[in-house]
Amino acid sequence: MTAVPYRIRPGRSDEVDVVRAIEVAAALQFREVGLPEIAALDPAERQEVMLRARQGRLLVTADAADRPVAFALFSEIDGTLHIEELDVHPDHARRGLGAALIERLDAVARERGLPDLTLSTFRDVPWNAPYYARLGFVPMPDEDLGPGLAAIRDMIAGKGIDIIPRLFMRRPVTG
Repeated sequence: MTAVPYRIRPGRSDEVDVVRAIEVAAALQFREVGLPEIAALDPAERQEVMLRARQGRLLVTADAADRPVAFALFSEIDGTLHIEELDVHPDHARRGLGAALIERLDAVARERGLPDLTLSTFRDVPWNAPYYARLGFVPMPDEDLGPGLAAIRDMIAGKGIDIIPRLFMRRPVTG
């Protein structure tokens, strides 16, 4: 079997619907771990994804046909490069695409002079905190959250997404 060539590139505003479809497909996996309410959440607002694409805060992993199969939304928060969302379409899972996106985000942070990558994730879902720990992320205690990350924590709680334990994680930028 021939390996499918993938490449990471900036996402385009005309790919917003594809990105949102990837998010929905990836979220359906939460049913497998008894979290159907997470699977049922709406994807990121179309206008928000479009804005991030226009601002250069959307990276996609494209397949051989240049169609996105994974993505990362990110921003600078509290002096870190914060990964807002990272999803891989289940049809393309377990091929290192998520790890490759993390490494590209690491390079973006390094270029911007940011010392850390941060993210918020579910503590016990296998492809969440345990996965990120294997990639070098460590839990952040609440007292280490800056005002921007604390606001994200409060927004997550306000949406009811904190029904299972979540945590923030940090990884120093390499190089």
